[in-house]
Amino acid sequence: MGFDAWEPYQYMDVGNEVMGIDIELARHVTQAMGCELEYVQATWLELLQGVEEGTIDMLVGASKTEERESYAYFSNMYREESFALFVRQGEQHRYADFETLGDFVDAGYKLGIVNQYYYGDSVQAITESANYQEQISGAMISELNLARLIDQDVDGILEDERVGLSMIRRKGLSEYVTESHINTVASPIFAMFSRESVNEELIEEFNRELAVVHANGTYAEIVARYGL
Repeated sequence: MGFDAWEPYQYMDVGNEVMGIDIELARHVTQAMGCELEYVQATWLELLQGVEEGTIDMLVGASKTEERESYAYFSNMYREESFALFVRQGEQHRYADFETLGDFVDAGYKLGIVNQYYYGDSVQAITESANYQEQISGAMISELNLARLIDQDVDGILEDERVGLSMIRRKGLSEYVTESHINTVASPIFAMFSRESVNEELIEEFNRELAVVHANGTYAEIVARYGL
């Protein structure tokens, strides 16, 4: 199973143990299936390529898109995810009248995103529009986006709210970066399996055990342990 550095969902802790809400969920489900996970850390782009090629069997924390469905199976949804716009501390007043991300880019501000992340249809329409290409800056990892925001290379970055707040807290950057009031509509999140290396029967078994983990309260306990 591949994972990206995306605390609190998936990350390697100080003891070099792979942890996170998504990781623990996958661990509980696959253990119930009698499977043992082997972890591979890489960027999200590299992980998606691995799933397409069959060198990575499984990812968690994935959004479902038409392109990805051409090379991957998806589990049932197990949580929802929304993204917030993070800006430099002290500059929130610039965006006080904005209601959407569209307002932000229409005003000429530069936006940082992570390459190959799926932020939802409305954001995708912005990032893929020829009208905004000079304002959109892609990065390989979230931490690079955060550095670009502090260095004033971009005016705002899109990040999962929990991930963004975790990065700010972990790196001691609350004096420099803050969450704005602009966010995206919540979208469903799935586990993702390579069509090259995983059969559909395994997905069905995963879904059965996933339902058990939700029904017996295990998933709620996992989330609570991370203070969320």
